[in-house]
Amino acid sequence: MILYTMMPQELIFPSETETSSNQHSVTYQGISLLVEVVDQQNVQVVRILSSDPQHFLNAEICPGSKISTANLEGLSAF
Repeated sequence: MILYTMMPQELIFPSETETSSNQHSVTYQGISLLVEVVDQQNVQVVRILSSDPQHFLNAEICPGSKISTANLEGLSAF
């Protein structure tokens, strides 16, 4: 796609620094996930960071599902 415009790139494609501050990379049942903190007990799956096609068929970790923080590895900063 070619976009011809006089507007600066920052106005057309704004940076998403605010949304990425709540996002963390974690491991759930051996699967790498990008999650967003919802509250103290739960996180919401944003993206599956695995290349295994079987992980994308798992209904527990589909994007939008919530996971308890007690079951996660790698969320020590939380």
